[in-house]
Amino acid sequence: MTRPGGGIGNVTANTGLVEMAMAYSRSRVLCAAARIGITDALGDEVSSVEHLAESCRADADALYRLLRALASIGVTEETAPKHFRLTSFGRPLRKDIAESVWPAIVFWADLLADEWSMLTDCVRTGKPAAQVRDPKAPSRWSQDPEANSIFRAVMGTAPAEDYAPIARAWDFSGANVVADLGGGGGSLILAVLELYPRLQGMLVDLQASVEAARPRFADEKVFSRCKLLAADLTRSVPDGADVYMLKHVLHGRRDADAITILRNCRAVIPETGALLIIEFILPPLISQADPHLESHLMSDLNMLTVTGGRERSEHEWKRLLETASFRLTGVYPVGSDVGIVEAKPVQA
Repeated sequence: MTRPGGGIGNVTANTGLVEMAMAYSRSRVLCAAARIGITDALGDEVSSVEHLAESCRADADALYRLLRALASIGVTEETAPKHFRLTSFGRPLRKDIAESVWPAIVFWADLLADEWSMLTDCVRTGKPAAQVRDPKAPSRWSQDPEANSIFRAVMGTAPAEDYAPIARAWDFSGANVVADLGGGGGSLILAVLELYPRLQGMLVDLQASVEAARPRFADEKVFSRCKLLAADLTRSVPDGADVYMLKHVLHGRRDADAITILRNCRAVIPETGALLIIEFILPPLISQADPHLESHLMSDLNMLTVTGGRERSEHEWKRLLETASFRLTGVYPVGSDVGIVEAKPVQA
């Protein structure tokens, strides 16, 4: 029985709350399309359902139903009965193109969605999914051999110009060497070096991430001004810089681990140096609905569920910094998305 305005449930009117509860459906449709390989099978051609089913090794009738759903959200278009093509909107789902969002779709709609399915237990226990999951039920992350490469493809690989607002929000003109700790693909350090031609840079991350970033730096004119160094920040931080940056690194850590990294920074930073923590900065009070702030708070729950970390308020950053012998000396907003928490070492 279908009621007016009904959707998947078909048993209740689609109030705002019910619509929120059903919001996963689009995510799962995109995930299925990405995993099955529909968009790459389509390419730039019109294909029949039968041909696509053979290419994707899928049941033809079930695939037809998925293709129709994809058409309803603008990813595909049915040009004739049971014949489909990819739209310009859906084209980035292709895995074989330079601007592909395939890794991001799989990352969010599959690998992390699996962790989010444990959110209730995470809230009850205060532990991440990995610690509350049945050991006999392995996570999607552990089952996917591409999981780590997908993570690296999603994190820090945006164009350097996307990070230019961060580079402009703090004055690097007095620095000599800037180190980007946990810098992933290197977008942030590239943006800083592009804006400040006199600066030297360091990209620091785990070995696999550094190697993944190396080809990108070979193509950049700032390569001669940037060292690529492998390090585990929980063990040590390379010395040699006077400004150290941590962008979206500490939010993935519990307080104790975040303090360990901060103390490792304190061990190498010059007395006149600066530490820049680039993160979402939560307000002290959430008094009303705020769609923009919602994304930051969802990120907070993502950290709870996936890593055990958290997003933090200015007060919470101040407390962490003081524990690691830093003092918070300023907060510089970057648009409405992130802020730069500036810290200086406390003199011994």
